[in-house]
Amino acid sequence: MPVENVIIIGGGPAAYTAALYLARAGLDPLCIEGYGAGGQLLTTTTVDNFPGFPDGIPGPDLMTQMRAQAERLQTRFLMEDAMTVDVSNRPFTITSPSGTFQSEALILATGATAKTLGLPSEEALQNRGVAYCAVCDGPLFTGQRIAVVGGGDAALTEAMYLTTFATEVVVIHRRHEFRAANIMVEQARQYENLSLLVPWVVERVLGEDAGRVSGALLRNPETGEERVEELGAMFVAIGHHPNTDLVAGQVECDAHGYVVVDPGRTSTSVPGVFAAGDVQDPVFRQAVTSAGSGCMAALEAQRWLAQGRPTGRRPDTKRDERLGDRVSG
Repeated sequence: MPVENVIIIGGGPAAYTAALYLARAGLDPLCIEGYGAGGQLLTTTTVDNFPGFPDGIPGPDLMTQMRAQAERLQTRFLMEDAMTVDVSNRPFTITSPSGTFQSEALILATGATAKTLGLPSEEALQNRGVAYCAVCDGPLFTGQRIAVVGGGDAALTEAMYLTTFATEVVVIHRRHEFRAANIMVEQARQYENLSLLVPWVVERVLGEDAGRVSGALLRNPETGEERVEELGAMFVAIGHHPNTDLVAGQVECDAHGYVVVDPGRTSTSVPGVFAAGDVQDPVFRQAVTSAGSGCMAALEAQRWLAQGRPTGRRPDTKRDERLGDRVSG
């Protein structure tokens, strides 16, 4: 079988940015983008914080445009899920429903999935007041009463950020004790428009009939008491699951499952394997930072291939002439 120069696994900002850089460099990348191509931005109504769109842009439209740009530069796309990845030998081997592929270099851009409460009402009201990223969606709910569900550092960080926009932020946590650092809990208590509601769990998100969040039905797990909180939005901040199952046990991951990369780089514990986007970023998780790391991964893969004298597919000379200058800017 022909050996690819680079295969990218993923279908979000990191994957598409890596693809367009590699395509401009004449490396003829193959992007196995998955059936759910577009990543978390597919569920984002409006993206206001991606540079170049002064009026904002719907998340799905942003992904469509990024993909189209990479495709114009002749990235090849496979809209299937990668089923297995073997990086124990070079060339690396990837399988999908279409068959088996091999590549000299591999970019993991599989992203991360926000953990949910698992409530049918939560799913029904996603993008209608239920959200998972305060930085992404917080300004959409200016002047409203907002709940944040969770008890870790991330939940309190999001809650404190949301106080800028909300009339009141209510943190709902199922236990008396928070998992967040004590100093962060004390810091949160200093905000006049932030309150901590414990111990309560969300039984149902209210507002399905109206088509947007109007409140939440809560239950006290100790007493069974129920109460209703009127809300304009609810942010779920109970963590993310990095999509690293394909490389578990093969590439070094941290205690939370995120791929470990060299500081300031995208290189992983396996030479020739690079990671970009949310799969290696437990901190920022923004479209623009994912795109930036996709660029980094592409440049690092390009340099690594040049040093390693790959045996993969060669660029199409006529196509390269059409592309003109292929030097990454």
